[in-house]
Parts: sequence; structure tokens; C-alpha cells
Amino acid sequence: MVFQGRRFSTVLLAVVGFSLLGNVANAFDSNWPQWRGPLGTGHSTEDGFPTKWTADDVTWQVDLRGQGQSSPTIWGNRIFLTTALEQGAERVVFCLDRNNGRVIWEKTAWKGSPNRAHKMNGWASASCTTDGEHVYGFFGTAGGVHCYTIDGEPVWSKEIGAFDNQWGEAACPLIVDDVLIQVCDSDDNAYVMGLDKATGKEIWTTKRDNKRGWSSPILINHSGRRQVVVNGDTGVRSYNPLTGREYWYCKSYNGRGTPTVTPGFDMIFSVNGKSGDVYAIKPDGSGNVTETHQAWHTPRKGRDLPSPILVEKSLLVASLRPGTLTSYNALTGDVEWQGRLAGNNSSTPVSFDGLAFFINEAGETVAVEPGGSEMKIVSTNTVGAKEDEIFRASLTPSGGQIFIRSNKRLYCIGKRAK
Repeated sequence: MVFQGRRFSTVLLAVVGFSLLGNVANAFDSNWPQWRGPLGTGHSTEDGFPTKWTADDVTWQVDLRGQGQSSPTIWGNRIFLTTALEQGAERVVFCLDRNNGRVIWEKTAWKGSPNRAHKMNGWASASCTTDGEHVYGFFGTAGGVHCYTIDGEPVWSKEIGAFDNQWGEAACPLIVDDVLIQVCDSDDNAYVMGLDKATGKEIWTTKRDNKRGWSSPILINHSGRRQVVVNGDTGVRSYNPLTGREYWYCKSYNGRGTPTVTPGFDMIFSVNGKSGDVYAIKPDGSGNVTETHQAWHTPRKGRDLPSPILVEKSLLVASLRPGTLTSYNALTGDVEWQGRLAGNNSSTPVSFDGLAFFINEAGETVAVEPGGSEMKIVSTNTVGAKEDEIFRASLTPSGGQIFIRSNKRLYCIGKRAK
């Protein structure tokens, strides 16, 4: 196992021009309070993580009940995850001890007749979010939204009404001040809503285009205006997080809108989910900004599930299959290089120590160095997974350790930083 102590100036370069606001008291600590981390960009604000590992470097591993692919959310010593039992008939939020993987608490959030879900999705794909006092889980049209204390005491549950996604849900909740924001995209009755995080009471609801989707919202602060930005089948939209009022809309190139948008350099970067241009949006407009606020767009082919990640001035985008990784100049949209990743890639990458980490569905993680004119693989890593495991969750780097979730197990790599 190799540690690299690079400065995290690359994190700051990647988000220059933005104030990125997450649900975390201090961004520069070891908590990973939501999907894509404290900044909502996939970047860790720490350094000194392992960048090379094998099965011998697994500190501990634990079998998980049921089926799920939510990514680990971490606060202090607690890891929060979701799972589904009985083919989706029971949805569970649970908490593990980060020191050994022991179950601290486990709560059934919902039981009933399961909704439909795609075989690549399931019923427990949305990651939890936490503010250090409460933890929130989302299970879609059947399961609803649920709030617990970090000690596992139920606080509130909210049924969110029927909406037809057909392939299941995956949008992660987002905390902004005292508002919990949840995207509910579907082919019928699609909307985004803001709930009182303390009570679950609905504060606002804003209609969205009736198209299925799985993208999560991000929060940015640009030129003094806070915005929740969400990808979608028809395009990217920006909302006032406290009222739900739509600020702007930018039409997409070819639907689905599965990947979550990525911010940086005073722009929002988006890919569609299906073949269509990758594009950058300047988020200071109002109304339909399709013709006025696209900074650049570049043709792109392939099926994209992973969200883009920005490292230094390179925007890295991995396709599902075949595993093609493309690096774009984030300022111009020019292609810097293309390379191959092994296997299918449905997990969204993370970045730490100046590198980007891509895990494929077989559990093989590739560390890539950004920049240059060709793909530079720093390491190829494995946890010794069994053949029946599928990896679609994102890696979670926290406190010098890396947590890796398959559909059946959770692995911990490295020693905790003191």
C-alpha cells in the first residue's frame, strides 16, 4: 500500500470561481456527509490516502444484508448506508462502526409492495446525507423519505406520492440550511421538493419535465446567488434552494440526464447519459439560457452513467461500456486524450491526492493522473472481491481510509489518520 502526500490545491483549482456549500460544519475535516463528499464535487479536502492497494491492504471487510448500491456516508465514527430486503419489499437504513464494520443500528424504513426497478439499479441506490445530528434516506415512490437521529432514533417519515420512474430511483437528498431537497424525476408527475429537515413538512414543490431520471442536486454559490442545480432528461435546471423558484434552464443534447453535474471555473459541466455533446454552462443567467450561456460544447459518443470529475483543468468523463475515459480541457472543451478502462464503469469517480479514481463493476480501481496528452495510469488496485460482487457505489475517502461498497460487502482500506 502506497500513500502520497500531495497538497489539495488541486481541489481549490477545480472549483475556482465558486463557493461550494455542503451540509458540513467544516469542509476541511474527515466527514463525508453526502454523496460526492463535503464539497459535492467528488473531491476529498484531505490528503495522505492510499493510492495503491491489494487485498492484503484490506483493514476489514463485512458482509451486508440485502442488496444495495448507495455509497458510504460518514460522520465521525459512523458509516450510513441503505439496503433493500426481499426484492425491494423492505427498505433499511443502517449504521456501521468505521473502526471495524460492526452494526451500530439498523432500522426498517418501509415495508410493502415494491415498485419496479432496473436490474442495474434496485431499490437502495440513493446515498444518505447527514448534518451530524440527523441522517436522511430516500427510497423513491414506494419507500419515501426518512429521518433518523445519528443514534438511530426515528424522527419523521414522509410518503412522497406516486410517480412512475419504471427503473427505480437514485437521486440523493441534499441539505441546504434547514431545507432537505429531494429530486423526484419520473415519466409522470415529476418534481423537486424542499422539506423542513426537522419535521418533514413540505416547504415548496416545483414541477419538472415528466421524464425519468436519476441525477442528484448540487449546491453552488455564484456571484452571491445560491443555486441548486440538477441535470435531467431535457436539460439542466437551476433553482432557488429556499423557495424552489427556477432561475434558469439549459437544453441538453440527448436525454436521460443520469449523471450529476459538476461545477468549476465559473461553469457547470454536464453530460447527457446517452450519446450527445458534453457541455459547459455559465450559471449567471435567467430563463432559457441555451443560446446565451453555453461556454462550449463538444460532441461525445457512448452511454454515460458516471458523473464527470474535474481535476486541475481536466474534465474526466468515463463511459459505461466500453470503458472509455476521455479528458477534456475544462476551459475550452477540447479533447486532451482518450484511454481505456477495464470492464463496465457505472460508478462516479472521486479525487484525492491530485488523482482521479475509477472503480469498475468488478471492483478494480484505476488511479489516473490528470493533464498531459495521453492517459497516465498510476495504479490498478483490487480488494480481492468475489465473482458474485458488483461495484456501482462510489468510493468514500475519509480520515486516511477508503471505503468501498459492493452489492454484498463493505471494504475498508488503510489506517485511520491520527
